[in-house]
Amino acid sequence: MNKAFRLHLFLIGFLTLGSWTVWSQEEMIELAEPPPWISLWEEARELATEGDYLEAKELYESLLEDPAPLGSKGSTIRKEYEALQMKILFSPLETPESLFHTIEPGDSLYELAKQYNTTVELLRKSNGIKGDTIFAGKKLKISKAKFSVVVQKRRNRLTLLADGSLLKRYKVATGTDGSTPAGTFKIVNKLENPTWYRAGAVVPPDSPENILGTRWLGFDTPGYGIHGTTLPETIGTQSSKGCVRMLNEDVEELYDVVPMGTEVVVKE
Repeated sequence: MNKAFRLHLFLIGFLTLGSWTVWSQEEMIELAEPPPWISLWEEARELATEGDYLEAKELYESLLEDPAPLGSKGSTIRKEYEALQMKILFSPLETPESLFHTIEPGDSLYELAKQYNTTVELLRKSNGIKGDTIFAGKKLKISKAKFSVVVQKRRNRLTLLADGSLLKRYKVATGTDGSTPAGTFKIVNKLENPTWYRAGAVVPPDSPENILGTRWLGFDTPGYGIHGTTLPETIGTQSSKGCVRMLNEDVEELYDVVPMGTEVVVKE
């Protein structure tokens, strides 16, 4: 035990009891024991590593009910929780937010995505499907959660919600001088490798001048939307012309989850 730690314990005893106090080595070790939440965090991590995602999720949620004691580790724990949430969403695990559809002759991923207001990409990911082929009699996991998005301009943060609860947060770039419009919007078009229509010019996806990245989710206000970027160093700043920029890997993940018509609330 180093001198600084012994002095720390000595001062605690003096300030707490108002008198000189001598502790045994066993008492000092007991005082130095880690807080109870550490063991809970370790258990949650172990369960997640072993693939017990739902049990791990419950433990993470218990930890995050009162984040104050977590101190500087709170951010790390929340990020682990969000990553776990996405693993569960993209897995075949049954959850209260999902249902199972038995495939019938004539079904297609596109028709089922439309029927259940989800995306083909999410159906593929959560069922381990490559391509478009599905087989009658098999069961498909389908998310029945209502997804929504909140963008906080001052924090340059985008939050993905499922039935109003946090699913994942992303760092983004918003408009220079607050030019991203605040309000409530809906996603009305989705494009992969979008063409950029700039001041009358048409900039194709493979052009180095096209800064839209790999995905576009357009708002019902023309000219605005959420997109990727070829300028990852701008994420976390106010630097766009009014759109919401995301890292390409982040916007691709968001694109796979949110269907057409998803609500986007942009806050100051």
